[in-house]
Amino acid sequence: MLIANRLNLVKPSPTLAVTAKAAELKAAGKDVIGLGAGEPDFDTPDHIKEAAIAAIRRGETKYTAVAGTPALKQAIRDKFKRENGLDYAANEVLAGVGAKQVIFNAMLATLSPGDEVIIPAPYWVSYPDMVLFAEGKPVTVTCSEERGFKLAPADLEKAITPKTKWLILNSPSNPTGAAYTKDELQAIANVLLKHPQVWVLADDIYEHLAYDNFKFYTIAQVEPKLYGHTLTVNGLSKAYAMTGWRLGYAGGPKELISAISDIQSHSTSNPSSITQAAAVAALNGPQEFLQTWKASFAKRRNLVTDALNAVPGITCKVPEGAFYVFPSMRSLIGKQTPQGKTISNSMEFCDYLLEEALVATVAGSAFGLEGYFRISYATSEKALTEAMARITKACAALQSNGAKIKARA
Repeated sequence: MLIANRLNLVKPSPTLAVTAKAAELKAAGKDVIGLGAGEPDFDTPDHIKEAAIAAIRRGETKYTAVAGTPALKQAIRDKFKRENGLDYAANEVLAGVGAKQVIFNAMLATLSPGDEVIIPAPYWVSYPDMVLFAEGKPVTVTCSEERGFKLAPADLEKAITPKTKWLILNSPSNPTGAAYTKDELQAIANVLLKHPQVWVLADDIYEHLAYDNFKFYTIAQVEPKLYGHTLTVNGLSKAYAMTGWRLGYAGGPKELISAISDIQSHSTSNPSSITQAAAVAALNGPQEFLQTWKASFAKRRNLVTDALNAVPGITCKVPEGAFYVFPSMRSLIGKQTPQGKTISNSMEFCDYLLEEALVATVAGSAFGLEGYFRISYATSEKALTEAMARITKACAALQSNGAKIKARA
């Protein structure tokens, strides 16, 4: 066969699949509201775009060092020190083609067959597949809504084995928006300090999207003893509305950074030289616009959670950050659609919303927790208001189907 067996281990991204399906319906003339993609609707700030244009005019269109230009690496170092209290040397940071590539390469660089990676669930859809592709074993730990969708130290302790290589910690989280306080991170760190074979991958991509005066911390900042066992990953896609520019970065021990860079040298090589110039402007330039964007996101979050919590059968926790909500639809399991189909899981519910309400959402099963669904509120208030009205109407149309049935995964 042409296709390698390793491809049997991974599946296409469910969030991208939902986005593609919504785009197909739009192309067919359907008035679909897409709440599936995690992409800010704001435009990249002008000073960042101008920096890219200036770089083109200066002729900065050639290869750069694999891990990034000296100017970008310095900007990354300055950012880590200024905002996170992390002091990395030049050979302890690198830039990649998005934070996704950095995480993927980190797994490839460190996992041997059978190595275990603890992934709190709900999780970003790509984490388990990255681990599987690198011949590791994802170990998911369910984090209940009652605990705020956050990892309990006792559950972490139970999940660690002699084969555990990594803990992936995403805060604020995709898909729930849950964010860890300083004390919560310290409690997790206290467990990890007893198991020095376990490394931490801190995915901080939503760092600047935290609301209601929530103060963000990253784990190596909270517990300096973990500094040498932590890869701190971040990027420009979410906070700076630069999803298409493809620039992520990380800081960590030089041996790990070197290994990640070696893999990158044989795949993409350096990130786009033009994007790197834009990234320097993003990290070093004005940051005031972030407060304006945060205020807008917080307003949208409140609009969505208020509307969803008014829908019989749906409950929605107000998240601390990111631009997602992860409402429960467990009470709607067993209901029947106007077409006579019984809703037995979150995938069927999301299919119903797309077909009946023309609203694209993502099933909770894609994120490792059945009975929920994810909505991205990174779109206009007008679109969100209309989407909530459609969801409300679609849920009201569901009929009781006698005895409840158990959710089918």
